[in-house]
Amino acid sequence: MSYSGSGNSGGSSAGGASNAGGAWRNDGGVPPHAFDPDLQPELFRGVLTRRVFAFLIDLVVLSVPVILGYIFIFVFGIVTLGLGWMLFWLAWPATIVWAVVYYGASIGGPHSATLGMRAMDLELRTWYGAPGYFVLGACHAVLYWVSVSFLTPLVLLVGLFNGRRRLLHDIVLGTVIVNSSVRTQVVPSARSSY
Repeated sequence: MSYSGSGNSGGSSAGGASNAGGAWRNDGGVPPHAFDPDLQPELFRGVLTRRVFAFLIDLVVLSVPVILGYIFIFVFGIVTLGLGWMLFWLAWPATIVWAVVYYGASIGGPHSATLGMRAMDLELRTWYGAPGYFVLGACHAVLYWVSVSFLTPLVLLVGLFNGRRRLLHDIVLGTVIVNSSVRTQVVPSARSSY
């Protein structure tokens, strides 16, 4: 009977504690944090202010199709003598779906940022440096709205008390928002080729 589990025998033995691909680690398996505010303070300079403006831009981007949708339903209701107005009950759920898809697709896209974040030169990264993905972007939006709804907007003050300027939903999801122009100069991409 042979066992090739992840037993920690204290060194790189034949058990496979370390290999060329880096799949097995002997140091607990937790990679170091990719972004250090002490070594790279320029990554976090002005991030909270930029996030406010990015949020406002994203709010406009999200609102325009929703407003157009409400106008369409109103006009459609007039044309159909009131029958089209029954679509108003779909507008609110469609707005939520649109917001979740927008954040998921934007953060899961090649820039790891929404349109507002791109305009403000920001991008979302995981704590170990990897770019965002669809589910992370969708969860980021949902958790933000849940935290602000239940804990009041004062929960946003959490960002003032940590070096990485992370908000509560960033901490829970393990994400960090950095200046994208500085990150491309300082931190190499966390994706490695296999």
